[in-house]
Amino acid sequence: MSTNDTGTHDSDRLAALGYKQELSRVLSLFDNFSVAFAYLSPMVGIYSLYTLGLGMGGPRYIWTMPVVVGLMMLVALVFGELASEYPLSGALYQYGKYNVGARYGWFVGWIYGFALLATVASVDSGIVGYVTSLSNIWFSTHLDPANHLTIFAIVAVIIVLSAILNSVGAKIMGRVAGLGVYVETIGTFGVAIALAIHGFNHGFGYTFTTQGVQNAATNPFAVNFGGHWLTGAALVAVLANVYIFYGFESAGDIAEETKEAGRQVPRAMRNALLYGGIASFVLVLGLLLATPKSGIGSVITGGIPSLLAVLPSWLQDFFLVMVIIAFFSCGTAVQGAGARVAFGLARDGAVPFAEKLRKVHPKHKTPVNAIIVGTIVPFAFLLLVLVNPSHNVHILWFEYPAHVNALYALVSFGVSGIYLSFLLTVVGALIARSRGWVPSGSFTLGKWGMPVTVGGALYLFIMLLNVVWPSSLSSGRGGFFNYGWVTLLVMLIIVIVGALYEGFARPDKNIARHRIEE
Repeated sequence: MSTNDTGTHDSDRLAALGYKQELSRVLSLFDNFSVAFAYLSPMVGIYSLYTLGLGMGGPRYIWTMPVVVGLMMLVALVFGELASEYPLSGALYQYGKYNVGARYGWFVGWIYGFALLATVASVDSGIVGYVTSLSNIWFSTHLDPANHLTIFAIVAVIIVLSAILNSVGAKIMGRVAGLGVYVETIGTFGVAIALAIHGFNHGFGYTFTTQGVQNAATNPFAVNFGGHWLTGAALVAVLANVYIFYGFESAGDIAEETKEAGRQVPRAMRNALLYGGIASFVLVLGLLLATPKSGIGSVITGGIPSLLAVLPSWLQDFFLVMVIIAFFSCGTAVQGAGARVAFGLARDGAVPFAEKLRKVHPKHKTPVNAIIVGTIVPFAFLLLVLVNPSHNVHILWFEYPAHVNALYALVSFGVSGIYLSFLLTVVGALIARSRGWVPSGSFTLGKWGMPVTVGGALYLFIMLLNVVWPSSLSSGRGGFFNYGWVTLLVMLIIVIVGALYEGFARPDKNIARHRIEE
């Protein structure tokens, strides 16, 4: 198929769904994969939450990773089928709209959009420790990565820089993400190889040990799982991996800017998840085998930099730079995906100031005003890190905890929103199948469609409960991840505000006018 034929086919499918080509269709399969992989970002997830996974689950937590990747692959297959059928900006919003209806799709888009932009704040918060460390080494500064004002200032600068790059063209976004792929490869396989060359301190059998984390007396966070690993420690440790393995769906968010989207987007989703799983496993394996013989306590205190300290100083600095680039690439990709969701909703007249937000820059062909939204909303989430009391505050029936870890809180907001929007999307696919929908895109699951969809829905539901379930602040989940009721209440507020807006403004009526009945 020639380039012109491909472009015509893409435009025809867009027109069949009721839209005209406004964005520049300039992204190749590698560009599309790069954005999805940069968002998924093994380095960001591991360099942010490795100590959580290790401290809660011990070395054995690595084996929760293949479980998450394998079950999330079911979701990626469902999304691939939907992306092939509906290759539109906004991805999950569009799938819900066409599979179930205008109102359902709007709720999916509302929740997914907020989750994406909470993830921007969480990703960019994760970069702070590495930026301050490099600054303190190179420029003899004395920046404190735990200071919430320092976090706010650094993250603010990064969000604005990402917005500028996202505004000047999809191709630039693709190139930033492409750079992220190479950096991720160096920062995962490269770190593991460098540590292996220096010499591991443990054999492979070490990965099957728990190092006593299931008992309060030997848990580095002093968390008591009552001696239960599989039904206690593992349920919290797995959350470190849950944060890594999503983002592949962003390949669908930029479908209208991708050549041969119906064929390429599903492939990019699967490849991003599979390669991300392999790279993540290799990096975590290298870090575990490099654990000092003195035990995991020093790693919990010093983080990954304490493991890299055995390498030459120039190599440590090099890997720090790679980490920073990976975080920046990931944040930029997520912000770009979030902006496309806002654009998709605005184009259907489904959000306030829709006429402004649907505007496409005449030169760069990017949804510039939607990108501004993708800049402002992460700031709103970032403001939550400044709410940091010195002692627990009793509110209604629960305690707002003191000294909240800004990164962990933002991660929990992002993960809970993503899993809820994913679940609604997969349930929407089940509803469509029950109504007789037969996928007709370039990629279909055939007879496996129903079992794969059911399996994906069950996984998402169970893990969503694990993420948001309110727990005591003295527990692993409540004390180090979702902070008791805080994450659940933030999600409820987002849902309730959305319900009130939807009930009064009825954006679904505008969506229904754009929806093409098939």
